[in-house]
Amino acid sequence: MTSHQLTKREQLVIGSMLFGLFFGAGNLIFPVFVGQQAGSRLGPALLGFLLSGVGLPLLGVAAIGITKTAGVFELAKQVNRHYAFWFTLVLYVCIGPAFALPRLAPISYEIGLAKAVGSQHATLGMLVYSVLFFGIAWWFARRPSKIMDYVGKILTPAFLIVLGVLLVAVVVHPLGSGGAPAGVYGSQPLLTGFTAGYSTMDALAALAFGIIVVDALKDLGVTKPTAIAGNTIKAGALAVVMMGVLYALLALLGRNSLGVFARASNGGPILANVARAYFGPVGSMLLAAIVILACLKTAIGLISAFGDALHELFPKVSYFALITLAAGASLLFANFGLDAILAVATPVMYFLYPLAITLILLSLLTPWLGHAHGLFGTVTLFTLVPALLDGLNALPAGLHHGWIARLLALGHYLPGFAYGLGWVVPALLGLVVGTGLEHVLRHQKSA
Repeated sequence: MTSHQLTKREQLVIGSMLFGLFFGAGNLIFPVFVGQQAGSRLGPALLGFLLSGVGLPLLGVAAIGITKTAGVFELAKQVNRHYAFWFTLVLYVCIGPAFALPRLAPISYEIGLAKAVGSQHATLGMLVYSVLFFGIAWWFARRPSKIMDYVGKILTPAFLIVLGVLLVAVVVHPLGSGGAPAGVYGSQPLLTGFTAGYSTMDALAALAFGIIVVDALKDLGVTKPTAIAGNTIKAGALAVVMMGVLYALLALLGRNSLGVFARASNGGPILANVARAYFGPVGSMLLAAIVILACLKTAIGLISAFGDALHELFPKVSYFALITLAAGASLLFANFGLDAILAVATPVMYFLYPLAITLILLSLLTPWLGHAHGLFGTVTLFTLVPALLDGLNALPAGLHHGWIARLLALGHYLPGFAYGLGWVVPALLGLVVGTGLEHVLRHQKSA
């Protein structure tokens, strides 16, 4: 059977699917925050953000296609089965009830309702809102197919139209012209922007959701692994362009907010303030309603994905029990506030992202390197400890004492450690050592 060549319309459908999978509500606030933090160094900071926020997710999907795997567990099994189990579990917990899910409620509340409720009732307002938000998401996650299809077809275009109006206003009538960069954005904007892209969690989501894209291509008749990977990248060009343009304009929005609004601790208040400045109360309420619904759609999808994935890992636990756990835990964590969620999530992402990046890149190289467990294991082993040190270094400065401080002192010997990239050189060393070991083993077997 010959592999089907995608038509332009089919490529458009797959590209739109990729965009819909990757661009959630969290993707709104992180480029905005990068723009405000980078200020006059926006260009290199944005380039770094795009490399990790757009490039890595597409590579993750391509890795699933090239290796012909059935998802993240099968991909991680190239290291070993025990590692695959724990990596898959941690990944889905992170993009589910630990971080990605609970942040949806405070993001949508901050943009949509915080000003209307008022600061004096903020705690109670957030509690009531999060109960309703995750209760509705849990209800629809029991049978998500129809509501996801309906909301996706109507909500996403409406959301993009309203967001597009706001972003056009940002370009045509900028509020400000930016200001000085903050912190390490002044000295290393490219590297700082790259690690800031970790916050989107899209590289992790690519490993989790890439099989959806691969299955869609197979349903269209694309069967050859190289054709699957090639058509995924080709059809994903639309997603790359859309995400790249939106990220750039959102970052510009954040930069131009400097001097008009005070620096914020995350992108939610910045986006809310700018939307209110351009649209006034009516337009701001419209944007708020669409953002709330967009977050709700994403929550339904993440709860469903968590239930499906963990039911495969733990067959004795029902899907119903798992989605109830996901919704309940998210409700609890959401009420700690967005800043608290991000403060915990950031160190975890600094630890988990290097493991995901090396797994993705090694998988992409399998046509040349092969599926050598020794090579995958060596690179992962060499990456693991530096990634852990990067995660510890991303903890709040007040925690950098005792045994943590002693470990971090070792980390400063690693190139790029100050910018969260201390894992890069050890991972490359692991690649060299692993390749050498595999060469020796093959030579001994053939002798």
